[in-house]
Amino acid sequence: MGSSPLLDPSVLFFVLGLFAGLVRSNLEIPGAIARFLSLYLLMALGLKGGFSLAESGFNSAILRDLVFATGLALVIPLVSFIVLENMIDPLDALAISATYGSVSAVTFITATQFLETNGLEYGGHMAAAMALMESPAILFAIVMANLYRTQEERREHQGFVAVMRESFTEGAQILLLGAMIIGMITGVTGKMIMDPFTGMIFKGMLAFFLLDMGVATAKRLADLSGVPKRLAVYGVIAPLTHGSIALTLAWVGGLSVANATLLAVLAGSASYIAVPAVLQHALPESNPSLYLGLSLGLTFPFNIIFGIPLYHWAANWLIGA
Repeated sequence: MGSSPLLDPSVLFFVLGLFAGLVRSNLEIPGAIARFLSLYLLMALGLKGGFSLAESGFNSAILRDLVFATGLALVIPLVSFIVLENMIDPLDALAISATYGSVSAVTFITATQFLETNGLEYGGHMAAAMALMESPAILFAIVMANLYRTQEERREHQGFVAVMRESFTEGAQILLLGAMIIGMITGVTGKMIMDPFTGMIFKGMLAFFLLDMGVATAKRLADLSGVPKRLAVYGVIAPLTHGSIALTLAWVGGLSVANATLLAVLAGSASYIAVPAVLQHALPESNPSLYLGLSLGLTFPFNIIFGIPLYHWAANWLIGA
């Protein structure tokens, strides 16, 4: 399975932040700095992916991986909704389906560091896969929500185009894809110039951001008290199920262990920033404590501490070195 995630300083800082939040410490990273850290991580990840693509070029294997990622982004929200619609209100089910059908960039970035710590090389195009997987679930939720609304309610929620524009032009996504293109254009020269930025300080910045995420997660744990037990179980079973589907695809498609691990991490993660921000406008009838409580209070810490090494172990068992 590789080294334990709890030997990774970044994960330990997440645990520290979680502890600080639980004991109600005044430890807090100002919002503007936390936003900067998030943008830095996405910019560095995009550059690293672009540099990698500049070396490898675009080939059929990369196209296959991107098709798999897009397929998962379309199937997962549909399957999630089918499971959830008989358990809770349909609009809440759609909100949770969109949250779990999309991805967590921080979980993905943490997984890339886990792979690097274990000496495994992954494809830079997996960052593009992450970007492709972010929006389909939002589109699914918006379209399905209109089927459940009355004609009058539909007129009140005709901001479909505006919501989709917000989804596809979200700043973080543009930064990630733009940085990847810049990395591809500049190649080896750009990699040498940006090495201190994308290499030496990356782990420290990730540790700082995960510290803040630990504090934020602790604050969301209170939301779990209002979540039905069946949904709490879903918050753990869903990422494992979605990750297993991704691993099966990876095995059939012949992905490497590292890329299979990242595909499983993407499928098993849940959005707690981009999708909830869109859902506030697109599905105001849904209950944020349900989809945020599950994604940030349960699934995110589960994946950071246990899920990533588990997906890697399963990929290694299925595919081999």
